[in-house]
Amino acid sequence: MYSTGFTSVHGGRPTAEYAKLRRESLENEFGHALGAYSSKSFSAVYRFGPFLALYRAAIISFHVVKLAFWQLFVQDMRKRAVKFRETLISLGPFYIKLGQALSTRPDILPSIYCQELSKLQDQIPPFPTNVAMRCIEEQLGVPVSKLFADISAKPVAAASLGQVYKAHLHSGQLVAVKVQRPGMSLSLTRDALLFHMIGGQLKRFAKARKDLLVAVNEMVRHMFDEIDYIQEAKNAERFASLYSFDIGNDQINDNAGPRSMSRNHRAENIKVPKIYWNFTRTAVLTMEWIDGIKLTDEIKLRRASLDRRDLIDQGLSCSLKQLLEVGFFHADPHPGNLVATKEGSLVYFDFGMMGNIPRHYRVGLIQILVHFVNRDSLSLANDFLSLGFLPEGVDIQAVSNALRASFGSNTRISQDFQGVMEQLYDVMYEFNFSLPPDYALVIRSLGSLEGTAKILDPEFKVIESAYPFVIGRLLADPSPDMRKILRELVICNDGSIRWNRLERLVAAISEQASATSGESPEDKTLNKSSELKSFDMHSVVSATEDLLLFILSEKGQRVRVFLLQDIIRVVDIYLEEEALDVNMKKQTINLRREIGTMKRVSNGFRCLSEAVKLAPGMWTAMLLRMSRKPEVHSYALDIVSALSTHFGHKVSHTCWILFSKLLHQSDKKRQ
Repeated sequence: MYSTGFTSVHGGRPTAEYAKLRRESLENEFGHALGAYSSKSFSAVYRFGPFLALYRAAIISFHVVKLAFWQLFVQDMRKRAVKFRETLISLGPFYIKLGQALSTRPDILPSIYCQELSKLQDQIPPFPTNVAMRCIEEQLGVPVSKLFADISAKPVAAASLGQVYKAHLHSGQLVAVKVQRPGMSLSLTRDALLFHMIGGQLKRFAKARKDLLVAVNEMVRHMFDEIDYIQEAKNAERFASLYSFDIGNDQINDNAGPRSMSRNHRAENIKVPKIYWNFTRTAVLTMEWIDGIKLTDEIKLRRASLDRRDLIDQGLSCSLKQLLEVGFFHADPHPGNLVATKEGSLVYFDFGMMGNIPRHYRVGLIQILVHFVNRDSLSLANDFLSLGFLPEGVDIQAVSNALRASFGSNTRISQDFQGVMEQLYDVMYEFNFSLPPDYALVIRSLGSLEGTAKILDPEFKVIESAYPFVIGRLLADPSPDMRKILRELVICNDGSIRWNRLERLVAAISEQASATSGESPEDKTLNKSSELKSFDMHSVVSATEDLLLFILSEKGQRVRVFLLQDIIRVVDIYLEEEALDVNMKKQTINLRREIGTMKRVSNGFRCLSEAVKLAPGMWTAMLLRMSRKPEVHSYALDIVSALSTHFGHKVSHTCWILFSKLLHQSDKKRQ
């Protein structure tokens, strides 16, 4: 199951045991959810309308037969993908939601189908207002006139599962009233059960993997969460307590406690509507009305003098905290669920589809990003195994080779999420990848985030923009797994050091010292907003000390060997640079490369000195602690011994050349 060629100075063997247990647990949970709703649905069907179920089955069967004929006579995958999307729209809310979920599942559908299904929107007309008013009265047990001072005659927004009205409470507060489409629980359950009867034909038409039914079970569980407005209200308050706090808008104590401030909040940037619990039930949700500007409205954003880049950074920072720090995340941050206030805050709506990603998968997500940036295909393949993407018994080396081929010969790595997914589509489908339930929503969230940000900035790339935040997380988190990923960033599996990565990392840290000078770091990947590139110096010093201790440990023996070779090489370059004539050097390509290395080392030391100036006391204390260790003394002797041995026969020769150059320069001055 493991690659026999996978050895690393960082240690550790990939294991899929956790991912396997997690998958089984969630699949059982999805099954129980479907079973519970199934029993309720069937009792309702047989009591009130068994013929409705038969009628619905006949409609679905008709569309499936049409697809079967298409399968026989149309071989063009693009046309079949378009027909598949159109059929899902015709079949209604359940199948639209199914298509939206499958658009982020390249492990199940070919890439052409995923791209086509990503165009799906909630294209369902609103239901009558009188039906919505009746639903409100049934849910709250009070006439609408006694609940609200006024309410809009038409919905201000509509989707496949519900629609929103604007209203005033008798106390004067302006609120949004979200009303669920009638019969959604029964309709969704009935369609989910009927899908299991005709899913095989749909799977054959779309050339889907066997995991299609598993994906449907996942989606069904999330859809039932979406139509439970009590759960959505709880999600909104939890999200607010983690990422938002508004002092001027305290939570009303309607059977719920006040919002508590979290250390993860950005009070000035992220807002969440307040929930009015006295006016909220399973199918009716009443929340604070917040006037905002749609992110697609360029004119209003410009009139409000809102900085687009700042809005993107706010959304990116909040999303990365959700996915990498806390684990509770908004799974669908599309433009309809995000607006900007005139004050520059970003407002989140619609908390029906939320995800919880365990720490194991959060760490795995960071590890995948680092290995992708490093183009370490073998480590990436082992990541996919340990996270449960790959089935047991797969040839890891073959997956690694396929990943390396997908990167292509071009040295430029795609820095946008969609580009990365397109690189991985064929590999995922070929090797029967299977996205863990937690990651299916993560991919949806990242895709929605990038799509939303591209509206404000067409050049936005989520992976490139997330990289500084990831570096900050690696530096700030002292846990062993995060320290291991940080080492993998700057040290290869064989023990050699990635000097270019180390130089760019040091440059990003030192940039804080020269932020006012307007200088940009060499690596554009690390040149983002001040919040994303801000590092705590105590964390930086601690991470540096941990890295040095690893190099001096038994595991770091190979690293010390490579480091010693690099030290000798740099000194060698310096002596050659000083000894040879400048014109001669320019004619030698290899030597020019070596001189570039020398400049890189010099630039690295310059950046390091800038970082030290930020906290000289911390750095001095750390260096004093390190200087007392016997391992440091031993390695210093090794360096001196190796340098004296290597350069013993060169020094005299170099000295004579330098002496000759000095005499030549002095003769020129006399002339």
